[in-house]
Amino acid sequence: MSGSTLGTLFTVTTFGESHGPAIGCVIDGCPPGMELSAEDIQPDLDRRKPGTSRHVTQRREEDKVEILSGVYEGKTTGTPIALLIRNEDQRSKDYEKIARSFRPGHADYTYLRKYGIRDPRGGGRSSARLTAPAVAAGAVAKKWLYQRYGVVVRGYLSQLGPNRVEFKSWEDVGAEGNPFFVADASRVPELEAYMDKLRKSGESCGARLTVVASGVPSGWGEPLYDRLDADIAKVMMGINAVKGVEIGAGFRSVEQLGTEHSDEMTSDGFLSNNAGGILGGISTGQDIVVSIAVKPTSSIRLPRRTIDIEGNAATIETHGRHDPCVGIRATPIAEAFLALVLIDHALRQRAQNEDVKGVMRAVPARAKNTKGKSEGDKLEDPDPLEA
Repeated sequence: MSGSTLGTLFTVTTFGESHGPAIGCVIDGCPPGMELSAEDIQPDLDRRKPGTSRHVTQRREEDKVEILSGVYEGKTTGTPIALLIRNEDQRSKDYEKIARSFRPGHADYTYLRKYGIRDPRGGGRSSARLTAPAVAAGAVAKKWLYQRYGVVVRGYLSQLGPNRVEFKSWEDVGAEGNPFFVADASRVPELEAYMDKLRKSGESCGARLTVVASGVPSGWGEPLYDRLDADIAKVMMGINAVKGVEIGAGFRSVEQLGTEHSDEMTSDGFLSNNAGGILGGISTGQDIVVSIAVKPTSSIRLPRRTIDIEGNAATIETHGRHDPCVGIRATPIAEAFLALVLIDHALRQRAQNEDVKGVMRAVPARAKNTKGKSEGDKLEDPDPLEA
């Protein structure tokens, strides 16, 4: 099946289906010599796994990762790393009644049109269950990025349905009793009340998540057509239910004036980061800031109009175990996919430009004083309309 591999030098190929015996991935291109064990990977899988609160699907999966290859005496060997996660709590009978109908908002219809056959059990290959192996691969990428460059990739849920949650602290994201990964733990009771009401109504909602990579050096990215931001957008759109991606100010750029949006620079550093840490498809050394929009869960227990495979009108109600908001568990997923793009571009930069050094000192990611602006010499753009 084409479309199951991402990356150029650090590649990840996932395999499996939601109700098959197992899911997993093969990582190729991981540098040798890094200490790696299942304990390095499991924490991120535990953050993503189902059944962690009453607000998510109650499917019970331990999601214990097994490393089958690519590690010897506790270190990566540079050969393919195979990771396996066994499915343990499938209930395929839940899908028997709807196997010949198309669930609105799902990929049932498009998969059948493309392949002439589909696996109706939990969505088969199109299930969000397949994000688990990607999270496992992302944990490997995170460890290498941190050890090699000090890069830290973190995320949080910034909006749940109509409820916007401003950033307060990273400590709040991982605080005990915060199943939403919001960066303001004081908002948890309000969000729990909202989700309880939503679940009782049989409805679902969407979410917005923000992911930040700190410590990324300047220079990563391959213009024109392998731009860092383009690859990030492509990979993020590969996450189930994602319908929009923003880099930096994103769509707010439409409302901004040039004087506000362009990130001014001083000898002390950048004064803002509307670009989200990327200019011309290349990292600036600032935080890389990415936001994604996750659509409302398509599997809801309210009646929806549809058709069966013969084209006859039908009404469908989706019962079983489903997330009323898939965005609640998506923070570690978004982190993983951003890390996978970054490690790939880190290796590409090292392969081509490792010898490029000392051209000029790197501009600090953030100026300590953003109010006082020293204008310095006045320079004129010789051709402001060069496009």
